Amino acid sequence: MAGVSLSLAGKTALITGGSRGIGAETVRLFRAAGARVAFSYRAAADRARAIEQETGEQGDKPLCVGIEQELETAADGRALVEKAVASLGRLDILVVNHGIWPPEDAPIATMTDAQWRRTMGVNLDAAFGAVQAAVARMLEQSSTAGPQSGAAKGHIVLISSTAGQRGEAFHSDYAASKGALISLTKSLSSELAPTGIRVNCVAPGWVDTEMAAGTLGDPVLGPRVRAQIPLGRPASPGEIAGPVLFLCTPLAGFISGEVLNVNGGAVLVG
Repeated sequence: MAGVSLSLAGKTALITGGSRGIGAETVRLFRAAGARVAFSYRAAADRARAIEQETGEQGDKPLCVGIEQELETAADGRALVEKAVASLGRLDILVVNHGIWPPEDAPIATMTDAQWRRTMGVNLDAAFGAVQAAVARMLEQSSTAGPQSGAAKGHIVLISSTAGQRGEAFHSDYAASKGALISLTKSLSSELAPTGIRVNCVAPGWVDTEMAAGTLGDPVLGPRVRAQIPLGRPASPGEIAGPVLFLCTPLAGFISGEVLNVNGGAVLVG
C-alpha cells in the first residue's frame, strides 16, 4: 500500500519572517515537501544565507531565496510579494508568519502611541499589504478551471496566536493585532473561496522561540506558563510548521476559513 505524502512539488511559496523560529522551520519543511520558497528577513542576513545554503542549491531557478525587507506598512508587504514573484516566477502559497511581541508589560493607561502604531504596522498593516498583492497575483495566474474542480488556485495561511482569541493583559496591542488576523481570515475565506483560493489561520500558543525565551526562561513566569498548558510544555517551532504545511496540501482541500489551534490544549476555541 502506497504511503501518504504531504507534497508541495511544483509549488512556490512566500513565508514572511522566515529566518528564525516558526518561520525558519516552515521554510525547511516546505522545501522538504518539494516547494520552491522565498522568505523574508529584516536583519538576520547571516541566518538567511545559512537557510538558503541548507535547503537548496542556487541556480537559474532558485529553490530557496531570502529577501531582505522591512515589514511595517502595507506598502512593505506589497513590495515583498513583488520581489518574491520576481525571484520565483509565480506565487502559489503565502504564509504570513512575521510579527512582533513587545516583551515589556505595557498597561493600557500608559502604552505609547508609538508602541501601538508599530505593533499594528508590523503585525497587521504589512500583513494586509502582502495578502492584497498575493491575492492579485494568484487571481492573475489562475487557470480557467472553476473551484469545483477541487484544485486550489492558491493558499494563504495567517499565523495568529492564542492571544488573539482570549486576549493578553498588558499586551493589548499584540492581542488586538492577532485577533484582527483571525477576523481577516474569516472575511477573506468568505470572499475568496469561490475563486479557489483557500484562506486559513494557525493560532499557536507558547512556542520555544527566541521571542518567547525571556518569559519561558524566567524562574517565576516560566512555570506559570507551563502550568496553563495541558501538555505541560511549549511547542517546538516544527510543531507549528507541520499544521501550516498540511493546510497547503490537497488533504486540506475542503478546509477554508478555519482557525487551527496548535497550543497543547490551552485554548479550546475556534
